[in-house]
Amino acid sequence: MRIADFPKVMIICLLTTIVIECGIALIIGYRKKDLLNVFLVNLLTNPLVSSIPVYFNYHYGLKERNIALLILEILTLFVEGFIYQKYLKNRKINGYLLSLILNMSSYGIGLIINEIIY
Repeated sequence: MRIADFPKVMIICLLTTIVIECGIALIIGYRKKDLLNVFLVNLLTNPLVSSIPVYFNYHYGLKERNIALLILEILTLFVEGFIYQKYLKNRKINGYLLSLILNMSSYGIGLIINEIIY
């Protein structure tokens, strides 16, 4: 990836994550304010999880990028889980479990999309 492509890639990653995670939350049964919460949480966490590994890959290498990504994904699960547990109105499932389901879905579907495109 060229540095000039970075903003475009970041926007695509964010939009893809939001569509996937809101779609999965909708399938699970979440509505309105809870979907807004999923949207806002991803606005907070996705840019960091998407950009920091790129920095590590560029400056240190693929191994360090993967370590940074793993750490960031784990932190994201806990941060999002805490927010979902505290602020979701509809308590269909535990907020931490919801975070795990949504993040595994968006990560897995993102890998598939990436394989198809590249």
